[in-house]
Amino acid sequence: MKKLSLKKRWDQNKSVVNGWCSIPSNVTTEIMSLNNFHSLTVDLQHGLVDYQQALNMIQSMGAGEITPLARVPWNEPGIIMKLLDAGFLGIICPMINNENDCKQFVQTTKYVPQGFRSSGPTRAALIHGSNYHDEANEHIITLAMIETEEGLDNVEKISSVEDLSGVYIGPSDLSVSLGLKPGLDRTEEVMVNAIEKIKIACKKNNKKIGIHCLSPNYLNQKFQEGFDLATIGTDLRFFVEIVGKKLSEINYE
Repeated sequence: MKKLSLKKRWDQNKSVVNGWCSIPSNVTTEIMSLNNFHSLTVDLQHGLVDYQQALNMIQSMGAGEITPLARVPWNEPGIIMKLLDAGFLGIICPMINNENDCKQFVQTTKYVPQGFRSSGPTRAALIHGSNYHDEANEHIITLAMIETEEGLDNVEKISSVEDLSGVYIGPSDLSVSLGLKPGLDRTEEVMVNAIEKIKIACKKNNKKIGIHCLSPNYLNQKFQEGFDLATIGTDLRFFVEIVGKKLSEINYE
């Protein structure tokens, strides 16, 4: 299996800029893939995307170096395996609250003996090569989302799970769980401390650490702090922002 941008950069100890696709469109996905992202995540949890649309969207990413990831709706083996069989090279799994949650997630993505993934890489073998079954366990990226107080309390055990690639912080849900309003780019002391706690646990256990950001300034700050992956906004946010900005410049008088 060929290493794409995400794995290549991590092998070089470089950070990864991740794009986020919430709009169920081949066109917007293709536009995103033509920009300077190292990976693109198709969001089946809060995005407006179902499985068939996710399949169409990964095909729209082309045959370049960008790494296709998917965020699944839940820690459910069926959809995880199906997306991997479609050719996605990494899974972001929401609401990982404890060690057992994380073990189930990781083992779902791995063939025997490391896990219990069913063998049937229908599209994956076509695009990733005939040795896919033998090489997939090494190449598939697994990112467990810590976004609850329970997950935060169990971050040490979660981040020590064997074969987990890393942790992806969901700032909005984590904020809600800690008694705040939802939102990204958090600067409250309780959130700063929570994010730092997760990062320290990941570094201690030699796991990658990622986070969802809203602004380039906040993203750059996270890279300076040692984060390995950061997402900048979403395609939907970009669209809303630029439309609003253009209309605000019009004189309707």
